[in-house]
Order: sequence, then C-alpha cells, then structure tokens
Amino acid sequence: MPQPETTRKRTRDPEAKRTAILDAARATFAELGYERATIREIAKRAGVANGLVTLYFSSKENLFIAAAAPQQIVQNVVGDLEGLPRRVASSFIQQMESGELAESFTALLRSSTSDRSVARELQRAMREQSITAYRQVSSDDDAEAKVEMIVAVLNGVALGRYVLADGLLAAMSPEEVIDRTTELLRTVVLG
Repeated sequence: MPQPETTRKRTRDPEAKRTAILDAARATFAELGYERATIREIAKRAGVANGLVTLYFSSKENLFIAAAAPQQIVQNVVGDLEGLPRRVASSFIQQMESGELAESFTALLRSSTSDRSVARELQRAMREQSITAYRQVSSDDDAEAKVEMIVAVLNGVALGRYVLADGLLAAMSPEEVIDRTTELLRTVVLG
C-alpha cells in the first residue's frame, strides 16, 4: 500500500514578504532608476510572485513611494519642540551614513530626471507625512512652510555630501554634519 504524500505546510508571513518587496524595490530603483525598474524584476529579487507585489502596492508608482519615503525620520520626530532639530538631523544623517536612505535618495534623484510626476508624488507623500509628524510636537500655524524648509535643508545636505560627495561638506565627520544641520534646522523650527 503506497504511503500518502506528505504535504508541507506553507507558512504565511505577509509582513516579511512586504519587507522583502520593499528591500528589493529600494535596491532595484537605486540601481536602475524608476523608468527601467519593473515589477517583474522587483518580484524576482524579492522571491515572490509578480501578483503579490501588485496586491500589496497596486502600482509601480505606489511601490516607489513606499520604498523611497523615509519613514524612520518621521518616526523620530516625537518629543519636545526644542529637541526636534537635533532628532531630525541625527536620524537623517545616521540613516544616510548607514546607507538606509542613500538608496532612496539616489532613486528619487534618478526618477526626477526621467519621471517628474513620480518625483513630485514622492515629495508630496513625504511632505504630508512630515507635516503630520511635525504637528505632533507643535501647533504652529506655519507648519507647512517650516516642513518645506526642513526638507529643503535635508535635500541640500544629502545632495552635497552623499551624491556629489565633494568639498568641505563631504569631508566633515558625521558628528559635525549633524551639529551644523541641527543649527540650520533650529533656525527653521525655532527661528
């Protein structure tokens, strides 16, 4: 009498799959840019079916926005208003130094040259997240303008230090960049 075939129980871990997709998307967008990256390539790198990528994110544009938006910076806003500039500067610079945000920033720059509508959509999503987070520490009527200036300062630091990587800004220690960025952000937030 033949033995029944043993069936392997499939484990489902949607959060692990979502994380794998986002990691693969960050790497793919950074390497290929928005225009050349495909859902198929991202799914292959993540080890999942194409349909699962679409199920989680519905489109390449939504996946790009989810992969490139710096959630960690927004999460580090909570605390007192006085300490906000240092928390934001430290979080941003540490993540850029570790490479966590460098790929996203590179992907954003590449996409802005090939598809401005996606870059604008990403900026809009980041701005909305940042404004929501900023309102947790301040009821300032000028929150939107301050967030725009914070984003401009961080973009400038990232471009000068990590993309162009030339000059005094690129040669500074991470601690000095954090200190100087904190002072700029202090002027924006508390000025």
